[in-house]
Amino acid sequence: MKAFKRGRLGHLKLIGMTVAILAFASCAVAAPYDQILQRWTKTNQYKNDIGAEMWISASYYAAEYIEALVQAEADKNLWTEDELERYKYELLKALQLEEYLPFRIEFDNRASPISMAPFDEQVTLWIGNKKYKPMDYDKRFNFRLSGKRDGMVYFPRYDEKGKSLLDGVKTVKLEINGNISPVTIGRSIEFMWDVSRDDPERLFRGRAAAQLELDRLIRRLEQLNKQRAELEKQLQELTEEINRVQTRVDELQRQ
Repeated sequence: MKAFKRGRLGHLKLIGMTVAILAFASCAVAAPYDQILQRWTKTNQYKNDIGAEMWISASYYAAEYIEALVQAEADKNLWTEDELERYKYELLKALQLEEYLPFRIEFDNRASPISMAPFDEQVTLWIGNKKYKPMDYDKRFNFRLSGKRDGMVYFPRYDEKGKSLLDGVKTVKLEINGNISPVTIGRSIEFMWDVSRDDPERLFRGRAAAQLELDRLIRRLEQLNKQRAELEKQLQELTEEINRVQTRVDELQRQ
C-alpha cells in the first residue's frame, strides 16, 4: 500500500489531465470516439421538489476507453510512436491496472453541501453477486462537498488466490449510498457496465507494457532481496545461539 501511495498526487493529476483531454476530444474527434466515451462513462441526474440538483458521473477504465484516451492525446499533439508509448506507460502506471480496477467519479452538487466521510463506506462495487469495498480512493471525497469534485476510486482486481475477479463476469455495478444527500436519499445511485468483451490484457503489449513489467519485476526483486536479508539475519542469530549453546554444552561435559 505504501508503494501504491507514492506519487499519488502526480498520478491523480495525470488522470485528471487525461480526462480533460477526453472532454475536449469528444467535441473534436469523429463519432466512434464519442461512442466509446458514452459506453464507459455513465451520468445520473437527481432533482428534488424544491429544485435542488445533483449530477454524478462514473467512468470505468476499459481497455478501449484507455486506448481512446491515449490516441486522442497523440492525435492532438501529433506525437511520434515513441511519445505515444511514453504517455501510455505513464497513464497505465497511474491507473495501476495490473493490481486494481480503477474508476473515476465526478460529483456536481447544486444542492446544500454534503459530507461523505468516510467515502469508502459509501461506495461499493458489485462483481457478479459479490460486493467489494475500495482498496483506496481520492481522500478529497471525505471533505464537505459543494459544487464539482472528481477523483479516482480503486477496487481489487484479484481475489486472495490471485485469480481475476472479472473472469467469467458479464457486468460490474458501481453503487453509491443514496443517503449521501437529501437530493438522493431513498434513491438508487447505480452505474453498470458490460465488461464481457473488455480485454485489459491487450493494453499490456508493446514497449509501454514491457516497461511496466520491468518496473514490476524490479519491485519484486526488491521484495525478495529484503526477505533474503531478513532470513539471513535470522540464520545468523540462530547460528550464534547454536554456538553459545554448544560452547556451554562443551563446558559442562568437561566438568
